[in-house]
Amino acid sequence: MSSDQVVIFDTTLRDGEQSPGATMTHDEKLEVAELLDEMGVDIIEAGFPIASEGDFEAVTAIAKRTQNSVIAGLARAINKDIDRCGEAVKHARRPRIHTFVSTSPIHLAHQMKKTQEEVLDIISSTVARARNLVDNVEWSAMDATRTPIDYLCRCVETAIKAGATTINLPDTVGYATPDEYQKMFEDIRARVPNADKAVFSVHCHNDLGLAVANSLAGLHGGARQIECTINGIGERAGNAALEEVVMAIKTRGDVLPYRTNIESAMLNRVSKLVAAVTSFPVQYNKAIVGRNAFAHESGIHQDGMLKNTQTYEIMTPASVGVTKTSLVMGKHSGRHAFKEKLKELGYELGDNQLEDAFARFKALADRKKHVYDEDIEALVDDEIAQQHERIKVLSLTVIAGTMGPQTATLTLDIDGHHVTHQATGNGPVDAIFNAIKALVPHEVKLALYQVHAVTEGTDAQAEVSIRLEDEATGKQVTAKGSDPDTLVASAKAYVSALNKLKIKQAKGQLEGVDLQRDARRGP
Repeated sequence: MSSDQVVIFDTTLRDGEQSPGATMTHDEKLEVAELLDEMGVDIIEAGFPIASEGDFEAVTAIAKRTQNSVIAGLARAINKDIDRCGEAVKHARRPRIHTFVSTSPIHLAHQMKKTQEEVLDIISSTVARARNLVDNVEWSAMDATRTPIDYLCRCVETAIKAGATTINLPDTVGYATPDEYQKMFEDIRARVPNADKAVFSVHCHNDLGLAVANSLAGLHGGARQIECTINGIGERAGNAALEEVVMAIKTRGDVLPYRTNIESAMLNRVSKLVAAVTSFPVQYNKAIVGRNAFAHESGIHQDGMLKNTQTYEIMTPASVGVTKTSLVMGKHSGRHAFKEKLKELGYELGDNQLEDAFARFKALADRKKHVYDEDIEALVDDEIAQQHERIKVLSLTVIAGTMGPQTATLTLDIDGHHVTHQATGNGPVDAIFNAIKALVPHEVKLALYQVHAVTEGTDAQAEVSIRLEDEATGKQVTAKGSDPDTLVASAKAYVSALNKLKIKQAKGQLEGVDLQRDARRGP
């Protein structure tokens, strides 16, 4: 590896998934891993195989399918963890076992309840065990930034001697400052006799908002691997954001003379996928991939942008996969403008799909003052999804208010049969879901219901995310629905999730209901 090459280690599927509420399904993990591999991520940490059977299966499947990236699994410094991890990653073209142990005094005293010497013995034996299973072993000193430097040197020397090829010194609790973090790497690399035999890695949490700054400081200290996540998701305040690290290196080569293998034009696409499958929306002013990252509203800024884009943009939108300009669409827009906008957004629709999408666009434009790119993306995604659905929402009428009872009258198309039911509930959304359950009997748990506006304003199009869990199997499906009416979007999202359940049933993955039979029988 050349001295200026920085290895990108993505832990979205492991550390990122540890964000409360960010759990992904098996299929969603495979989808994210495939895109990370395509984007040029060097190492994908696919999961924590010992954590659950589902995690083991996901790591195994990703290891089997991934074409280019190294596939890593995480393991505590416990023999059974390491053996389980080795079993999962062995199918990869280039497998890695990533094992870790705490080293700071506070962790040793209160969590590990071990002495320093006992931990050194654990490092030696477990790293050696991992090295017997794979050639590529990473060792991490959990809470390295709060570990005395003399003891940390002993731990690193022991790990390398036992066979570790990568040494990760994480800022586990987001405590360090850039100067401190850089100096730690400089000291370790200068003092550890066999330091030249390993690649050093950074893994920074964002508790003080310094994760990216610390990661880049680690490079100056001699580290050449950065561990990060898409959109910066992760435990507590999250991890260093991959997109920010990559674009900082790409944009500021004058002070960051390094390079990565990441195809940066895919960053926006990957960001949207991770946001969708985790139901963690990206904040509007998020660096690089936020919707306002390349938006200019101030008159002074607009004037400068019209004269020279470099007056207020230090990188091009295209460099991260964002369209350069936003054409505002409305009810007077024609088919040609609509078609060009779709091309700009990356959609190629057939004639019939285009006509259907255009009709839905015109209907939406009649109800909104402005139709934004995000509105059109949500509209077309909804249209494409509906082409493959066996259950469709035809009409919905809801009575709500303080007087009650809240009532929903819903008509569904189920395999060509139109069925209607009226239901009450504890609120309008509950009434809608009760009507769906009456028309399509099923036993599932509503694991997530989340609403957010696609665009700003009181006429904003609502996007509803729903996750249903089959309690018999523990399998989950996630779906979205969009509409200017939040209640209609809720019905669409729930029905879309049911369609996914039916698809899984057809594949023999889930027990489900016979939709056509129940449609004929009625509620």
